[in-house]
Amino acid sequence: MDRMVRPKDYVEESRIGFWFLGSLTWEKRVVEVALADMEKLLPDPQASFRTVLDAGCGQGKALKPLQERFKPLRLIGVDVDPHALDAAGKEAARHALKVEMLEADCATLPLPDASVDLVFCHQTLHHLVRQEETLAEFHRVLKPGGLLLLAESTKAYIHSWVIRLLFRHPMHVQRTAEEFLELLRRAGFEFGAGNVSYPYLWWSRAKDFGLLERWHIKKPPPSGKRIETLVNVVAQKPK
Repeated sequence: MDRMVRPKDYVEESRIGFWFLGSLTWEKRVVEVALADMEKLLPDPQASFRTVLDAGCGQGKALKPLQERFKPLRLIGVDVDPHALDAAGKEAARHALKVEMLEADCATLPLPDASVDLVFCHQTLHHLVRQEETLAEFHRVLKPGGLLLLAESTKAYIHSWVIRLLFRHPMHVQRTAEEFLELLRRAGFEFGAGNVSYPYLWWSRAKDFGLLERWHIKKPPPSGKRIETLVNVVAQKPK
């Protein structure tokens, strides 16, 4: 695989961050939980997806769940980090998965127009400075009627003390949940209220990690009366 030159605005993950993103905890508690939630948001739960792209696949922890849940004939993983891609290749081999690995910036995907049925973008967009260009690329490579499954942490979470301490992000481009939704609309994607969820998972609440609720001291505030820490969206490219 030819090594590409990373974008000048690339923010390299911390050592502890890279370790965590390859852990079983990340796979089971974050990736699979998000994927299960977004399955409920699909406009047609019975739809099939011939070609699936894992955009920002990292160390490949979503590859096996994507293959099992959507059974694509073609599964593609793309990431700008060669070390993550090496790990993803080993992950695919460990599960005997046939995966095409592409080292590329999500803002310049080396794929033809209308060549993908589903793009899975899990906790990737907030790592990227060129978010508008990236969503434009997703829109370009998706077939008419194709789906984008987007799971994101919001500005409130990324700016929290624990994330600032342990991980690395381009802090100046972080967004609220509504700002992410508006970004999708501007990119030409369509979705309704039934295609959006706002998980309020304990690990996303860096202030108290949900301890007061688990100790039954107080109940969590309902959606609409809290600052959202996560947003999951199933958005469609118009047919």
